[in-house]
Amino acid sequence: MAATLRASAQQRFCARPGAIAPARPLFSLGAAAGSSRRLVAARSAGAAGMAPELKSAIDELISKNKVVVFMKGTKQFPQCGFSNTVVQILRELDAPFESVNVLEEDAVRSGMKEYSAWPTFPQVYIDGEFFGGCDIMIETYQSGELKETLERVMNE
Repeated sequence: MAATLRASAQQRFCARPGAIAPARPLFSLGAAAGSSRRLVAARSAGAAGMAPELKSAIDELISKNKVVVFMKGTKQFPQCGFSNTVVQILRELDAPFESVNVLEEDAVRSGMKEYSAWPTFPQVYIDGEFFGGCDIMIETYQSGELKETLERVMNE
């Protein structure tokens, strides 16, 4: 049933067929990361779903960083309570992380929903894998599992 709910939510929230991804930069690693790289999605006129260039850029971002949070707002200025909660949890655990503001570009927001098959934000990736959203972060923080996971990943 959960898979059915996720699938129907994904259908409601993913990119519309025929949507055109902008040719300008979609998101970038912030100055705090010391990187000026920009991830760009090419135009995909008439293509449904995520542009291959966007998928490739997301893959690279997630693989090069131990923890990535796709969120509403930035880690310096979260723009929703759930995103703020995730930021506070990661800060409490002294976990370095990158954040991507999904509010900046519709293509990133809808693309991430397709990429993870998870319809809501924030979306947390740890060690290249989708870890979960705010509820899972709270649960694993309270149980101590998140701290153990982050310690293991950061020491690899």
